[in-house]
Amino acid sequence: MRRWWAAVAVGVTAALALGGCGAPAGVDRDLTDEWPALAAPVAFVPQAGTCHPTVQDIGYLSGWNPVDCATTHRAETLHVGTLTGPDAGRGTPPRAGSTGTRTAHAECGEQVDKAVGAEWRSGRLRLSVVFPSAPAWTGGARWFRCDVSEVASLDDGSVVARRGTLRNALKPGSPLALGCYEPKLRKDHVEEMKPVACTAKHHAEFVGVYDFPDISYAEFERTPLRAHKGCRGLIAKYVKVPNNGDLVYRAGTIIYHPYKEEWQDGDRGVQCFLWVEDRTLTRSLKGGGTKALPVT
Repeated sequence: MRRWWAAVAVGVTAALALGGCGAPAGVDRDLTDEWPALAAPVAFVPQAGTCHPTVQDIGYLSGWNPVDCATTHRAETLHVGTLTGPDAGRGTPPRAGSTGTRTAHAECGEQVDKAVGAEWRSGRLRLSVVFPSAPAWTGGARWFRCDVSEVASLDDGSVVARRGTLRNALKPGSPLALGCYEPKLRKDHVEEMKPVACTAKHHAEFVGVYDFPDISYAEFERTPLRAHKGCRGLIAKYVKVPNNGDLVYRAGTIIYHPYKEEWQDGDRGVQCFLWVEDRTLTRSLKGGGTKALPVT
């Protein structure tokens, strides 16, 4: 078919040349100068503020099927960023643990904190960094999505279906915010952290997120006391007690830390909980001072 069209075009051109006739009035013989230039192709870029029925690992265009956030969904894009510099110059999307992934994760963490109203790891939330597919990357896409989902509990990271946006989801009094807990222990191992109201009987309370230094996961595992020491500093600040040698006689520490894969992707946030064994609490210890958390 393409060869047939080419033959016709040649024939028409030859006929015009052999005719030797002048162009009709209003015709300038230039067959191309009146055609508008084709617009440059615009690459697809996802939009922030959109919700999705499923959690995605790769941002395939065919999988872009946003739904109204007021309806049931499992993920929400709270920020869309763009990779630049060396991270954008590679031939394939960033791999797990790469500098590009860590760069995107850092920006996502900062922007998601602003969107939800607090450190995102202080709530029952999961952050997913989604890059474009390999074909889209080859075509010039350099965006990354910061998707956030609600999870079932501290001990169950399953994503749950929800309705409504996660913007400002961690404002004071939010049911998603980490609070007080009744831990189930077997020796020094925490088997479960059951959430309870701070006015109910409990023995543990969330005090904050300790940002661990940028070290390897293997080194983190070799030096677990560093995380507990960092959490003790947060306990002192949270309860308003001196951060000195007496602190270990005031409260113990329970920590929840990222998995190895999350650590390698740049998540260094250790969730810190104070824990008292010798007495039962029936109130939050925030700002309670030395009377609320005495040396025992």
